Amino acid sequence: MTVETWQLRAQFAAGLSRMYGTEVPAYHTLVEVSSQLNRAYADAHPDAQRLGSLDRVTAERHGAIRVGTASELAQVADLFAAFGMYPVGFYDLREAASPVPVVSTAFRPIDQDELARNPFRVFTSMLATADTRFFNADLRGRVENFLRRRHLFDPDLIARARRIAGDGGCPDEQADAFVAAAVSAFALSREPIDRTWYEELSTVSAVAADIAGVTTTHINHLTPRVLDIDALQRTMTERGITMIDHIQGPPRVDGPQVLLRQTSFRALAEPRRFRSPSGEVSDGTLRVRFGEVEQRGVALTPLGRSRFDAAMAAADPAAVWDQHFPTTDEAMAAAGLAFYHGGDPANPVVFVDFLPASAAGFVRANLDSDTPAAEGADESDYSQQWMAGQIGHHIHDPYDLYEKVAHS
Repeated sequence: MTVETWQLRAQFAAGLSRMYGTEVPAYHTLVEVSSQLNRAYADAHPDAQRLGSLDRVTAERHGAIRVGTASELAQVADLFAAFGMYPVGFYDLREAASPVPVVSTAFRPIDQDELARNPFRVFTSMLATADTRFFNADLRGRVENFLRRRHLFDPDLIARARRIAGDGGCPDEQADAFVAAAVSAFALSREPIDRTWYEELSTVSAVAADIAGVTTTHINHLTPRVLDIDALQRTMTERGITMIDHIQGPPRVDGPQVLLRQTSFRALAEPRRFRSPSGEVSDGTLRVRFGEVEQRGVALTPLGRSRFDAAMAAADPAAVWDQHFPTTDEAMAAAGLAFYHGGDPANPVVFVDFLPASAAGFVRANLDSDTPAAEGADESDYSQQWMAGQIGHHIHDPYDLYEKVAHS
């Protein structure tokens, strides 16, 4: 019997969730509270499942990982293709209000049926070592030498992934071992960290240190979906868990909720081992992983997105929201601001992608400190076209996919 890619994807998401819950116990609390609030919200609101069934919303996750080079990103692309997850969108977090020295894409299912079966997504960032605003020539050379020497993934795992992607699945007797190997590739390493090297990279960016200061990669966060994120923020705080100061993304409004709102508990001090220049190994802690949760709304058209950006540029977006968006789905659909299945305002297309400003804001909100980019022009060549060429996979345009879903 063949295990199809969507079934492998479901097993992969579940395996990562179990592993991450073991590594970050507060994640279990986040999932528990999200599930309880989702059930309560669905009971109180007859239209609660307009953006997905309760089962889908409660089971839904997205993850985030970081890699150092284009070749590592290409291996990630090949691995995720075995789970029916393909690159969608290009995100340049260097251009955010809180710049982070990475460029990113998101690996996810691209067909509506596949999203309905299991919508697991992984936001994947790559260190932008060619950007001289963050890395001078000397440091760039040393970082790239370090990254060339490491091997994040077993070549056999990537070879198996390529075969599975080509076949659309794998034999039942091979599925468990393949998924287990893929999950373990993103486990947090307990190998000692070179303290001097890590601290030098931290002066550039905590993200740079998390990527290039260690010899492995790991799940940075694993995000459940909730139907009422404001209630979750209050409930987690009442349970004594420190949350970031405010919810990222658009404000809570009376009309249709759009795109994506996110919050998280603050990155926890996790035990790690460090090696000194003399070779002595000692215990310490790092704060690099946080517990994110999301509330998703209707996907906006390019016109809607331009209005969103204008509203979010205001000092108080909530105060000007009604100047940019109507208060009903019917008016949103009529104005061409959002995607709806078959144009039916009762059936919105859920936004399944990401907001770069929120992504960068999350990183900054969870760091003790970080260094801003140096002044000067960006002379690097990072772009969607560059990334697609490097990884050997087409990077899909989110708007094209939403348009296809709306008319399917």
